[in-house]
Amino acid sequence: MEIKMTRHTIRKHIFSMLFRVEFHDSSEISSQDGLYLDTIDNITDEERGYMEKRVSAIVELLPEIDKKLESVSEGWKLERMGKVELTILRLAVYELLYDDDIPANVAINEAVELAKVYGGDTSPAFVNGILAKLL
Repeated sequence: MEIKMTRHTIRKHIFSMLFRVEFHDSSEISSQDGLYLDTIDNITDEERGYMEKRVSAIVELLPEIDKKLESVSEGWKLERMGKVELTILRLAVYELLYDDDIPANVAINEAVELAKVYGGDTSPAFVNGILAKLL
């Protein structure tokens, strides 16, 4: 398998693809993912396939992932959360609970780093707090 991107870069792309779930009908997600992946320069077929498969798996598990998030986000309905934070949390929960290749501390650290880049000032602490409660 030819993977040239770092896991961090791949995770950022998966976040961007997953973020679109909030704005498109579920029947459009696959085509939206394809459009997004077409914008990435020098992406290998393996990287493309990995990202498509990962996003598809997360989307399929969203009802279960959201239930887990609701169980630990006291006072925060998912509808009230920022879309950036919710997307980061969904990705992190998937990595924590469904991906044995990613250690918990790495999944949490990467989620906090995504929150620093894409979220607001309080996003990193919020994401870290929710994920700490989940564990």
